[in-house]
Amino acid sequence: MNRVRINSDIKLERFVGTDRYYLSPELESIVNIALVMEKPLLLMGEAGTGKTQLAFEVARALDMDIYVARCKSTMKGEELCYDHDTVARLYESRFGSKETGRNPARFDDYINYGPIGKAFLSEKKCVLLLDEIDKTESDVQDNLLDILEAYEFKIREIDRNIKAKNKPFIIITSNAKRELSDPFLRRCYCHYISFPTPEEMKKIINLHYPDANKSLVDIAINIFYDLRDQGFEKAPATSEILDWIGALSKEEITASKLNQMKDENNLPFIGILLKRSEDIQRYYNDFDGKNKKFRGIHL
Repeated sequence: MNRVRINSDIKLERFVGTDRYYLSPELESIVNIALVMEKPLLLMGEAGTGKTQLAFEVARALDMDIYVARCKSTMKGEELCYDHDTVARLYESRFGSKETGRNPARFDDYINYGPIGKAFLSEKKCVLLLDEIDKTESDVQDNLLDILEAYEFKIREIDRNIKAKNKPFIIITSNAKRELSDPFLRRCYCHYISFPTPEEMKKIINLHYPDANKSLVDIAINIFYDLRDQGFEKAPATSEILDWIGALSKEEITASKLNQMKDENNLPFIGILLKRSEDIQRYYNDFDGKNKKFRGIHL
């Protein structure tokens, strides 16, 4: 088994993908060098390319715990580190804390650690996922990178520094909703995950549905990529085709039947592929009564 050396004390198995995650050679290289160099790994790409799932699969394959921060536009960096429950402390100082067993005189009893705090306090190496960092403001991004670069943050109220017991493997995702700052980018290893090619998609489907009919999968993939080319508001992504293949297989729809339904503009379970009402309506409105085809789909 190939291993990567983190430092003189820690060796980890090399991440090569899993039975549920197809890993391109380029992605495999950047993941493992980020592990070795203990650098944050920024994964960019459109929704549905497996950025978030990669973090979970790394944790599963390397037997690590994972701590997840779901980023929001209103978020402040500090709340990912810790939160002090001031309301509970005031309430219990007045009415008693017998039921909770906490002591209002002890500040520590009212600290709730966020995902960064929990990752830093972990007794073993873990994965820390900052999901959709592009939703946050640039000053929050830079503030977070200061914390993650130092592997340390301060609890301001008691002037205490919390330093990581073990440096977590930091994976950051971005859907490019807004530009990330140059200082932020400089501190990360970056990788853009392109949307899978048809051949890569076939490998992904095979990981999830190894017994699926090959002819059915081929036709479904062709339909899927043609739908993606139609300019829908929300183009179907990897999770949609996986769900669709599962439904087609469950209903025992054959390759020839799917081809026929496509030609009749009557694709089964269209609501699995298209999730916006305007997209579904457009699919049916673009029906050509003469040719019995959805315009743009030629198989």
